[in-house]
Amino acid sequence: MSQDVTRGQADSAEALVSSGAASALRVALEQYDRAADKLNLGAAVREVMRHPKREVTVHFPVQMDDGSTSVFTGYRVWHNVTRGPAKGGIRFHPLTDLAEIRALAMWMTWKCACVKIPYGGAKGGVTCDPKQLSIRELERLTRRFTTELGEMIGPDSDIPAPDVNTNAQVMAWMMDTYSMHRGYSVPGVVTGKPVSIGGSEGRQEATGRGVIYTLQEAAKAIDLELQGARVVVQGYGSAGESAARFIAELGARVIAVSDSRGGVFDGDGLDLPLVTRHKQETGSVIGTPRTRAVTNAELLELDCDVLIPAALEGVLTERNAPRVRARLIAEAANGPTSPEADDIFRERGITVIPDILCNAGGVTVSYFEWVQDREEFFWSIDEINARLRRIMVRAFEDVQRTAVEHDVDLRLAAYMLAVSRVAEATVTRGFYP
Repeated sequence: MSQDVTRGQADSAEALVSSGAASALRVALEQYDRAADKLNLGAAVREVMRHPKREVTVHFPVQMDDGSTSVFTGYRVWHNVTRGPAKGGIRFHPLTDLAEIRALAMWMTWKCACVKIPYGGAKGGVTCDPKQLSIRELERLTRRFTTELGEMIGPDSDIPAPDVNTNAQVMAWMMDTYSMHRGYSVPGVVTGKPVSIGGSEGRQEATGRGVIYTLQEAAKAIDLELQGARVVVQGYGSAGESAARFIAELGARVIAVSDSRGGVFDGDGLDLPLVTRHKQETGSVIGTPRTRAVTNAELLELDCDVLIPAALEGVLTERNAPRVRARLIAEAANGPTSPEADDIFRERGITVIPDILCNAGGVTVSYFEWVQDREEFFWSIDEINARLRRIMVRAFEDVQRTAVEHDVDLRLAAYMLAVSRVAEATVTRGFYP
């Protein structure tokens, strides 16, 4: 029941951009166009890179625990694969649609190029609410979706990874399903797996750790002392929780965190182990003892030194950007800031570490995992973290140098680097036939 979608069909990128559901795609395309304008890209390569290479939409049945059958819709998009196999996460979310997946796949292309990881960009997702599914229903959904994508994914073609509402267990089911169809184990088909079946040490915390490595470099550049700095984290999932924990270890005070239900605040600094334990026990940070409740909207506008958006895209816009009081914004989430908000932050002197640089620690350690699986030789956590730091620091220095040379902000500098690298690969390979 899979269907390849070509550029000539009615639901083209431009058609989706005009819909209300396509804000993420509008942002992704505008960010790309700004970089393409600055680079004076040729018309042909510019048009090629503006469109996804391949898209698949699948509709598949899943038997529920009560014996009924529900039909779910899933997506997988390859944006560009000139620099290597497609790479990108799988998300399970009730608002996931093709426009969102297109945007996320494009961002993955630039992210991999920004940190010089030899991958192209991809993304996938299923429109569902995993919080309403039992563990067995979630497994059946995952295995059926994997089967629908069976001819598209593979260790040499497309390597999925965890994303919103997916985790190491979901990757284990995907790897097992793909392997059962091949007749032998193929650990390299996904990354973010449990260590016991070929996963990498350090992968779960890699995104948060990479955020902190780039944040440290940015803080030096703007003379911000992290010791005692007030930090706010929106989104207390894997990336947000680890970023909060790591920056607290550097002596910062995390004064507020939130999840999808709301947030908690303590001006003297949160007891993060208590917050984490409370969320594990109740499913939310809300109600953590000795804290004051704040909404997600209020949290973004708190008086702080560092703001880490670590949830979904589109949370910082022209509506709230004038009221954001952070000196430094570190984008642990994909696409949290609109171009209009970027313009406001630049005018106000607020530094933004762009997502394609800031949160690239996850895909970097995913790359390490893929290499280890193919070599069947695994590295220590110290070696992984040292390699990750080198890559993230080098990438930040490249972006910072480009920003200074061209008198642009870090976002445009990161895009100029990434887009130019993908353009060079595209021109070098040429247009087949």
